[in-house]
Amino acid sequence: MKRTIFVSLAISLISLNLFAEAKQIRVGLLNGPTCVPAAYLMENDSSISGAELTYEKFAEPQALLPKMVKNEIDIGFMPANVAAKVYNAGNKSIICCAVVGLGNLSLITTDENIRRFTDLKGKTVYVAGQGATPEYMFRYLLKENGLTWDGEKPDVKMDFSIPTAQIAAQLISGKIKYAVVPEPFSTIAKSKSDKVRAALDFQKEYLELTGKKQNELYPLSVMVVRASFAKENPKLLKAFLSEYDKAVNWTIKNPAASGALSEKHSLGLAASVVENAIPVSNYTYVPAASAKKTLEDLLNLFLEGDKTSIGGKLPDDSFYYKK
Repeated sequence: MKRTIFVSLAISLISLNLFAEAKQIRVGLLNGPTCVPAAYLMENDSSISGAELTYEKFAEPQALLPKMVKNEIDIGFMPANVAAKVYNAGNKSIICCAVVGLGNLSLITTDENIRRFTDLKGKTVYVAGQGATPEYMFRYLLKENGLTWDGEKPDVKMDFSIPTAQIAAQLISGKIKYAVVPEPFSTIAKSKSDKVRAALDFQKEYLELTGKKQNELYPLSVMVVRASFAKENPKLLKAFLSEYDKAVNWTIKNPAASGALSEKHSLGLAASVVENAIPVSNYTYVPAASAKKTLEDLLNLFLEGDKTSIGGKLPDDSFYYKK
C-alpha cells in the first residue's frame, strides 16, 4: 500500500513539472576579449530550450567568482588556473565545461634588436597579469631559454605595476620598451604606432619547445559552470554548450560582424579592434574532457611555479565536465 502511494506521489510530482529543469540560465561575462563570441548569443538567442538567457558583465574573474559561489550566476568564464583553484578550494563547487580560448600571448616592443628570448637579458619586461597565464608562460619560456627572472640579479626583471589596459599607451609613449600581453592588446598597440611590433610569439616558441601540434596549444581561458547546475540541468547545459560552440565558429568566420556585435552589446572593445584581433586571438571550443591533457600541461606549469596558484594540486577527474 505504501509503495503504491509513493509511486502515485512521484507521478503527480512529475505531472506538476516539479522535476523540470531551470527556466533561466544566468551567464557571467568578462568585459574584454574573452567573451567576444557571447555577443552572437546576446544578439540571436534570448532563450535556449525554453530557458531565458540573462547576462551580467564583470571587469575581472575575481568579481564574477563570488556571484557563482552564492548561486547567483550559473555559467562563467575565467583563466584555467583560477577555475582549478576554486575547484580545489571550494568543495568542487564549479567545474570546467570547455576551453574557449587558446594562447595568444606575445612580447611587444619598439626595440628592433629583440629577435629571440635571449635578447631580453638585462631588460625589464612589463607583464599583463601577475599570477595569471602570461606570467607563468613567460617564466616557462625564459627558463627553457636559460634565463632567470628571480633572485638578486635576475637575467630578466618582470614588472607588474601597469594595468593591462594601459600597457599599449605606455609602450607607444616610450615610457616602457618591453611588454608581454594577450590579444587584442598587441593588435591595439601595433595599430596605433608603426614602431611597435610583436617580436616574440609565445605560441610558436611553446610548440617548438614541447613538440606539440597547434591543436595542443596551451589554454588561455575556460568556461565553467556551477556543479549543482550541471547536475540538475543536464539537457539544458548541453543545449547551451552547443549554442556557444556555434557562436565561436561564427565569430571566427565573421570578424567584422563579430566586432560590430561586440561593440553593440558593450563588451568593452571597439568594433575595429575586435575585427582585427579575431584572426590572431585563437578562439576555440574544446569540451573539457577532450582538453584535459592540454589543461593539465598548463596547470603543471603553475604548480611548479607556485602551488597556491591552482590550490596546491591538479584537479581530479570530476573537474572536467562530461556530457
